Amino acid sequence: MAQQTQQTSLRQRVAALNPPDKFVMWVVLGLAAAGVVAVYSAIAFLAETKSAGDTERFLLRHLGRVALALGAAVVFSLIDYRRLARYSKIALIGSLVLLVIVQIAGEQVFGAQRRIFGFQPSDLAKVALLLYVGVLLTHKQAYIKSFSRAFLPLLVWIGATVVLIGIEDLSTAAIVLASALAMCFVGRVSVWHLGGLGLVGVVLAGLLLWHSPGRAARIEAHLGMKLFPHTNAEEVFSQQDEGYQAQQARIAIAMGGLFGVGPGKSIQRDFLPAPYNDFIFAIIAEEYGLFGALALLGAFVGLLIHGFLRIARHAPDPFGLFLAVGLVTMLVLYGFVHAGVSCGLLPVTGLPLPFVSYGGTSMLAAGVMVGILLNISRHVK
Repeated sequence: MAQQTQQTSLRQRVAALNPPDKFVMWVVLGLAAAGVVAVYSAIAFLAETKSAGDTERFLLRHLGRVALALGAAVVFSLIDYRRLARYSKIALIGSLVLLVIVQIAGEQVFGAQRRIFGFQPSDLAKVALLLYVGVLLTHKQAYIKSFSRAFLPLLVWIGATVVLIGIEDLSTAAIVLASALAMCFVGRVSVWHLGGLGLVGVVLAGLLLWHSPGRAARIEAHLGMKLFPHTNAEEVFSQQDEGYQAQQARIAIAMGGLFGVGPGKSIQRDFLPAPYNDFIFAIIAEEYGLFGALALLGAFVGLLIHGFLRIARHAPDPFGLFLAVGLVTMLVLYGFVHAGVSCGLLPVTGLPLPFVSYGGTSMLAAGVMVGILLNISRHVK
């Protein structure tokens, strides 16, 4: 009898919630659908080299990952986001431990140790950090301007996460830092403290580049100027392949014109080494033209505006506000940085386009983030 009462009470609480935000749902479904079509077109080279041209094999794998990400979004949209706060610290500590293990015994992927057993701990760490930063900001509002009581704990956790991610993935670390800074800004952290945190981030990025001549040379190759005295001509020359990638991506965008060359008719997919992942935006721009590219970017702009004004602004509590700001900022930054790389505005980073690129744990993490955002939307006032 008691169990039936609990089940009835649970159903009543769920029924009392708002439905998940339809705009966010349609944006995510639209991105996922566009990704399936674009990946199927762009994956021909990978299929040719890995499975004798069997594109269906990789398409089915991508569909499975999309289904897993959307499933995660559904599951987390049903879990009260406030319950996640209880586990945020242990999840963050666990992810930091995994990031340390990756440095010791991680798998080499494109010259960087980012995975362990095919899993990227940075994807867990970035979600856990947003949750825990939201918890800290909520609990410390009474003395949020204090350096020792409020800002120092934020600095320690954000700094540790960003450094451990940045050792092998500076671009993801930058997005994580920017998202955390956005949360802190909305959480009324002192502007001077935020400026100091941003400065610390810049210094750490410089140190990481100093101790990684290859990445430093990549920046120099992109800017076309000498910035670091410890790089040499051979290292800069070794980055010309990435300059070639960026050039081919720009050619793809130019070839697309206004209306594109048509679905499945991309030419540049044969010249880009990872058109299904790192440069999927360029393939979409080539096949669907300027209007297709703008529609894709418009989806992220819409997510930014709607996420801030409709979900974060009307969140029922400070934790929901801070968390929604961090989630929206991170998802949108991934989209903008990915597009910026394809357009040649930023150095090659290897960041995926959320729900569009062919990916594994990164897509799953995006699904979890969207699910949490949808749950917040169910509680909006």
